[in-house]
Formats: sequence, structure tokens, C-alpha cells
Amino acid sequence: MELKFERGEEMRREIRQLPAEHYNKIRLLFSRVGSEALFVPIRSMQYLAIVDREEIVFVDGQGPRRIEVAWRDFQSGEREDLREPVAYTCIYYDEKGRENMNRLQSEFLKALDLMQDRQPKAEGATITPLERR
Repeated sequence: MELKFERGEEMRREIRQLPAEHYNKIRLLFSRVGSEALFVPIRSMQYLAIVDREEIVFVDGQGPRRIEVAWRDFQSGEREDLREPVAYTCIYYDEKGRENMNRLQSEFLKALDLMQDRQPKAEGATITPLERR
């Protein structure tokens, strides 16, 4: 199945910070999906976030298939500690995306938590006692 989204003309861009735990969770969930993209439904806003190797884009699930906001150029290599926030470039393609950005970031992170909670838990190690001879 192939999904296509339109990217309009760039309206504005800014540098933002993403908390380390959220950046790390995004990378972890993406690595577990085993495909080219991770789809994260943001039900509270009726949006869809699509994570790939290069960027995260946000699309209004009720409207046309147009990208409203993209997060790109994650500067994870610039930090000296994995607990430091990660700078990224936020690009706005639609005024609605700019207006919703703060809520979008918050709700996206809640959707990631929900997605992680719903993943099957890894089975713990089994300890087999050794018999003495």
C-alpha cells in the first residue's frame, strides 16, 4: 500500500527542542516497526504522524492529504549526554499547523506513550537452576 501526501510551499521554519526521552522513544519505536515508516495516530486531534528516517510529518486526518508540519534535521549528534534535549527544525506548510504546533507536540508524545504501552512486552529471562553433581 502506498500513501502519498502533498507538501505545499514552506511558510516558516524555526528551531525547536524535543526532550531526550521523547526523541529516544521515537527512534526506538521506529526501529521496532521493521518498515520504512511508523504511523502514529493522534486520535485526540484527528491527526496522523508519519515517522521515517529523515523526518516526522503531520497530516490532518480529516482534511486533504497535505503535510501541515514537518520536523527535520534532528541534531542528536550535537548533544554530549543522551538525556539532553535534541534540537530540530520545524517547518510549517500550513497556517493551521503553526497554530496547532504546541498542542500537536504534546498530543504526539502522548500517542507515542500509548503506542509503546500497547506493544507486546518482551518475555523476561528464564533462570534454570543448575543441578549439583
